[in-house]
Amino acid sequence: MAKKKLILVTSPPACGKTFVTKTLARSLNNCVYLDKDDLIVLSKQIYKVAGEPFDRSSDFFNENIRDAEYDAVLEIAFSALSYNDTVLINAPFKKEVRDQKWLADMRKKLAVKNAELCIIWVHTDIDIVHQRMVARNSERDTWKIEHWDEYVATQNYDPPTDIPELFIFKNSNDKEFDESIEKAVDFIRG
Repeated sequence: MAKKKLILVTSPPACGKTFVTKTLARSLNNCVYLDKDDLIVLSKQIYKVAGEPFDRSSDFFNENIRDAEYDAVLEIAFSALSYNDTVLINAPFKKEVRDQKWLADMRKKLAVKNAELCIIWVHTDIDIVHQRMVARNSERDTWKIEHWDEYVATQNYDPPTDIPELFIFKNSNDKEFDESIEKAVDFIRG
């Protein structure tokens, strides 16, 4: 019996995770697509109830919401693995994919479901990231754009290391994307 796959499509914001993940989902055919950003509607309610301004770069977000969003999307993904062999999650997972203990725990949890981890790191040049963030004109990016240098200093655009399940998806231009999509599908199908 072939192993199931939990695919994390990761990178800092505006590197193209959503476009890459949706294209991968179509290329893989029968799979489950999950996007952590779909939980923002719930997060906005938490801000409202707490009387806090909506700011996904705030200490309030990092202390009270961030990890809960990840826990929620992972719970949904684990449930989905009971019904489908391939689940893709579109989310930054920036600190998680650099934490060997978190990765080891994830591998153990997946083994119980006869599933394995696959990480797709979307690598995009920083100037392209800025252009894409401005172009998407999202409320969640307001602070980032207004404080670009300060924001970029908090991000690590280098792919994580020491992860055997890692594929680096180059996404700074159309040519890179076209070359990477085919290789990524092959990597996932293993």
